[in-house]
Amino acid sequence: MHINTVLVTGGAGYVGSVLVPKLLDHGFRVKVLDLFIFGVEALGNLVKNQNLQLIKGDLRDIEIVKKSLVGCDAVIHLACISNDPSFELNPELGKSINYDSFLPLVRSAKDSGVQRFIYASSSSVYGIKDETNVTEDLALKPLTDYSKYKAMCEDVLEKEREPGFATLTIRPATVCGYAPRLRLDLTVNILTNHAVHNGKILVFGGSQKRPNINIEDMANLYIKSLSYDSALIDGKIYNAGYENHTIIEIAELVRSVTNKNVKIEVTPTDDLRSYHISSEKIHTELGFAAKYSIKEAALQLVSAIQEGRVPDAMNSSRYYNIKTMQEINLT
Repeated sequence: MHINTVLVTGGAGYVGSVLVPKLLDHGFRVKVLDLFIFGVEALGNLVKNQNLQLIKGDLRDIEIVKKSLVGCDAVIHLACISNDPSFELNPELGKSINYDSFLPLVRSAKDSGVQRFIYASSSSVYGIKDETNVTEDLALKPLTDYSKYKAMCEDVLEKEREPGFATLTIRPATVCGYAPRLRLDLTVNILTNHAVHNGKILVFGGSQKRPNINIEDMANLYIKSLSYDSALIDGKIYNAGYENHTIIEIAELVRSVTNKNVKIEVTPTDDLRSYHISSEKIHTELGFAAKYSIKEAALQLVSAIQEGRVPDAMNSSRYYNIKTMQEINLT
C-alpha cells in the first residue's frame, strides 16, 4: 500500500501546524480540513505550496467532508474541541464535533477509498488510576465528557474497521512545546510562559503525575504511522508519551531553563488527578520512542518568546482555546 495524499482534520491547530509542514517535507500531498478559527497564519508560507490544499469547512457538514476526502489515501483525525474547559463551555457543541460527526467521517472515508485512518484519542480516557504504570489494556474510566467521547469514538472506529481500511488509535499524553499555532493553556507551556513573563510559577498541588510528550515527537509519530505495514498497526491502540513527571518536577525543569531566580509558589488544589502512562507497547511493537524532552519543549518556548514569535503572550486570546471560542461564539 502506498500513501500519497493525506487529509489532516484540524490541520491548522496546535499539533497540525507542526505536522503539516513535516508531511509536506516528506513528500506527501496534504489536504487540511479546518474551521480556521485561529486563522491560516499558522501555516504561513505553506499556503503557496502546490502539494497543500486548505479547505475551510466544518466536520459536521458531511458534504464538505466528502469533498475533502476525494483522492485521499489516509486520514489523520486531529480536529476536536480539545481540553475539558473548552468542551464544558458548550457541551452540545463539543459532542456534535467530537462525537456526532465521527461516524459519518469514518464511513465517508471508507466509501472514498481511504486505506488508513489514524485517530488522535487522549490518555485522559483512563481517568484516575492507582497503577504505577497505566497500560493500554486497563479499563477506561473517563471522568469528563471530553474524555468520554474520545473513548466512545475509539469503539466506533473498531466497529468500522474492515479489510482494506486499517485503523490506528493513538492516546497521546499532554503535548508541549512551541508550534506556529501555539497553545499556552497546557501545563508545560503555561508554566514556561509565566516563568518568563512573571518570574513566578504557580503550582496547584504539585504531587500529581502528568504525562507529557514534545510536539516534535507527536508530529513525527503521526508521520511514521503512515509508513507502518497495515498488518502491524490495524486495530491497534497505543499510548504515546515520554516523561511522567509530577507537576512540581515540571516546574523545577522549567525554572532550570528560564531563570534560577524564578519563584515557585505551591497552593492546594482539589484536582488531584494523577496518572503515569506507559509507552512501552508502542516502543516494543512499533519501535517508536520519543526523543525530545520536556526540558527541550520549555527551551523551544523560551527561544520563541525571546525572538518575538509569541507576541502578547500573557493577554492575547489567540493562545487560549476557550478564550477564542468565547470571542467568536462558536456554535
